[in-house]
Amino acid sequence: MVSSLMKGAGIAALAFASGAAAVEPIVAKGKYFFYNNGTQFYIRGVAYQQGVGVGGSVADGQTTFTDPLADPKSCARDVPMLQQLGTNTIRVYAVDPTKDHKECMTQLADAGIYVIADLSEPGMSIERDNPQWNTALMARYTSVIDALSPFNNTLGFFAGNEVTNNNTNTAASAFVKAAVRDTKAYIAGKKEIGRWLGVGYATNDDSKTRDELASYFNCGADPKAAVDFWGYNIYEWCGQSTFRESGYEERTQAFRDYSVPAFFSEYGCNNPGGGEARQWQETSVLYSNLMNKVWSGGIVYEYFQEQNDFGLIKDFGYVAANKTMQMAAYKPAEKARQCPPVAKGSWEAAEALPPTPDKNTCDCMVSSLSCVVADNMQAKDMGSLFGTVCGLDPKACAGITADAKTGTYGAFAMCDSKQQLAHVLDAYYKGTGKSKAAACDFKGQAKLVNGGVPPTVASSCQPALASTSASPVTKAGAAVDPSTVGGSDSGSGSGSGSSSGGSGSSSGGSGSSAGGSGSSSGGSGSSSGGGSSSGGPSGSGSSGSGSSSGSSGSGSSGSGSSGSGSSSGSGSGSGTGTVAAGAKSGNSTTAEPSTALGSRTSSSAWGYVAAIGAFAAGVMFL
Repeated sequence: MVSSLMKGAGIAALAFASGAAAVEPIVAKGKYFFYNNGTQFYIRGVAYQQGVGVGGSVADGQTTFTDPLADPKSCARDVPMLQQLGTNTIRVYAVDPTKDHKECMTQLADAGIYVIADLSEPGMSIERDNPQWNTALMARYTSVIDALSPFNNTLGFFAGNEVTNNNTNTAASAFVKAAVRDTKAYIAGKKEIGRWLGVGYATNDDSKTRDELASYFNCGADPKAAVDFWGYNIYEWCGQSTFRESGYEERTQAFRDYSVPAFFSEYGCNNPGGGEARQWQETSVLYSNLMNKVWSGGIVYEYFQEQNDFGLIKDFGYVAANKTMQMAAYKPAEKARQCPPVAKGSWEAAEALPPTPDKNTCDCMVSSLSCVVADNMQAKDMGSLFGTVCGLDPKACAGITADAKTGTYGAFAMCDSKQQLAHVLDAYYKGTGKSKAAACDFKGQAKLVNGGVPPTVASSCQPALASTSASPVTKAGAAVDPSTVGGSDSGSGSGSGSSSGGSGSSSGGSGSSAGGSGSSSGGSGSSSGGGSSSGGPSGSGSSGSGSSSGSSGSGSSGSGSSGSGSSSGSGSGSGTGTVAAGAKSGNSTTAEPSTALGSRTSSSAWGYVAAIGAFAAGVMFL
């Protein structure tokens, strides 16, 4: 069976190769995708990456991954099989931008197969419980764009994947939407790309947040911050079901007026009976007139057979959509949605977004300081020092504020944790009014630069620093008095955490109701911490604003007794406190089973799809 299947796949490969070498780029117009020639494009996709579970999840503590687009031998083995399945798109969850992708991308292009890639990687993504959007993440995301944008069969990117997955972490969506905004701007600013290349988001199917999420990423006064397409990880249709009973009818109605392309970024329930028992009834319905006017296809989870038993065992029945249209004849009528109202406990992400990460601004800020982090300062100790300083003087931490609920962000919320800590130390040192050397010591964890003499700032830094000093804290685009930043009943703290963990401050921090909002308990977490964009673990410390207002109190292990730093990264009170770096956030939680990254099987993918031989004769290509 395998040999005959390989032979059939080889014939299919030859048939495709002659016509698809110069693959046409895909563009979006309104709610649909089109080939560059104007013909409508439907995604017939397969998730293609080993070691990644449902929803992009990986095992806690795992940061390594295998780049599927940098393995030409595996691509040569699998691309003919993907052709045999009728695939025209694959989704990959993590790529290594330092590797060569030309061979695999060329093989895929020759087969008429496009790629949608997640920008994150395990250990380098936006965490749902300790969100940040900083210079390190921006560098990671743009490096992936640089690596894949030269290929015409790159369709687009996901800036996040199931980051917000329930109503306890909705604030994280503001940081993901900032990533959408900034990566879209990066693509638009690169003349060498010269074509449409979309940036979207892949959501889970949580009934309490799915509609708010779809609206939030589509709304706002700035359309450049909205997603170019919407991915939906959905596993509602299980076993024998119908369009109505499965919930697909209700979901289709919910998206009938969505203004950008929407598609299933993962689908294919394996209950009951596991992967081999999957019926694939939903596939024929997805491309029928019941759904194809709303959805632009979908991506089956997954190609490889792993511990979670989602590997493709048999043909999943791709069929042509009943009717397509030409781009020239399509006149979009759908409008962007209204942003969901901010409400405690249900949706806590305002329209205003975190600032765009700018490494030059952060570097210039540090160069202007008189008091900075000592050379021997350990990453694991940063959480304690953040908590101590912010407890002593909450105003010193206003510049690193990150409060998604109120849309309040300090000018340096996008800097890395060491830079943020330097800013806090300097603000405290200068805010004492005495600028004594003792105010820049903290048991040797801080030091004076040039004996405390203010450094001469390079002329190239002056414009950047002038803009941050003029508006140190922004709220919905306007300047806010830093002295009024405390007292919000929700502070999404940015946390200090390092990937190596560490203990919280034994000094706790003041639980004063005048405490800074959110991030007064710490700076941004280390970029080496994982995040839910790729389902990775949160190596960085979870932190946030104080969990209650209350009076001052000292905390141990990073949690004060009243007004201490919340360990969840999204505190509900106004007090300040300390944080425990290295706390786990549990980002790999999904509604479906997942597999540990790195737990691979040695079997060839040819065996995973052993029953598709009869499919080749009957498949209809769009």
